[in-house]
Amino acid sequence: VVAFGINRMDISQRKGGYPVPPGASDILGVEFSGTIEELGSEVSGFEVGQEVIGLAYGVSPSNSATLRYLIRTIGCLCRYVLIRYSRAVTTCLSQQIEYLTLAAGNIIPKPKNLSWVEAAAIPENFITAFQALISICELKSGEDVLIHAGASGVGVAANQLAALYGAKNVITTASSQQKLDFLHNMPKGSTHGVNYREQNFAEEVAKITGGRGVDVVIDFIGPDYWEKNIEALARDGRMVILASMSGPEIAKVNLVKLLYKRIRVQGSTLRSRSPEYQAALIKRFWSECRSHFENDELKVYIHKTFKWTDISEAHKEMEANKTMGKIIVEIS
Repeated sequence: VVAFGINRMDISQRKGGYPVPPGASDILGVEFSGTIEELGSEVSGFEVGQEVIGLAYGVSPSNSATLRYLIRTIGCLCRYVLIRYSRAVTTCLSQQIEYLTLAAGNIIPKPKNLSWVEAAAIPENFITAFQALISICELKSGEDVLIHAGASGVGVAANQLAALYGAKNVITTASSQQKLDFLHNMPKGSTHGVNYREQNFAEEVAKITGGRGVDVVIDFIGPDYWEKNIEALARDGRMVILASMSGPEIAKVNLVKLLYKRIRVQGSTLRSRSPEYQAALIKRFWSECRSHFENDELKVYIHKTFKWTDISEAHKEMEANKTMGKIIVEIS
């Protein structure tokens, strides 16, 4: 692995607030760019030495004994590929291992026009945003979208994908005018921005849409935004909740509003999905979006890059909530 991204789930997992799904590794980190070291006998479409990016959601060795066993029996791992870390390092956060074994369905070719750092920023954020907007909410051209945490990694990806798939109004929330300007100035960015510290986003949505509301809401906040999200949604609106940063419980829920508006609400964590689901989603994402990365229509925005030995600083940077784009760690 040459580089990997830092995600909000890494922070939560480190603090004990994100239970790892059964079968997944307890090692922090879920996305990477790197080079294939070995292939299982049934893997096709890839070759040793090929540059790839991917999601490390599946089983991976967490100690040297397991590592040696996997290397000895790699011939039995017929649907898996082996990707090499440059070296083993122990940080204050977790132990990084030398090899990563994962299903072939979880990797895709690295775009040749992107650096290792840029490529590492694609998998988790863009595939999560694609799943929420396109797979779950089935966004249609001409519909209106509200994207919370717009300057986060997933938020930046969601803004671009919403524009790419023809959304009419792409409304995003952020904590500062600097972040809102950044999102609006992206070639495929937001059409409207709302500073949630100073404005009521439900009221702003009503103004922008002429009182109709948005068709899709992508939320990471949870309880604190529930009522305003329901208010902001149009009839037959869809909302995907990808995180619950304001807590696990909603004090009161008015079901009449959901019934009257025929609202559909779905929670989703991509990491808990089956290997088959992940592989199918990744395949669809890449078939629809690959050319847009290769012609720079979809762009990667890097907030800051850290060395592997400074990974604790990378976590602190994310916890400060000042990011505009992706935090990447390079292995050197």
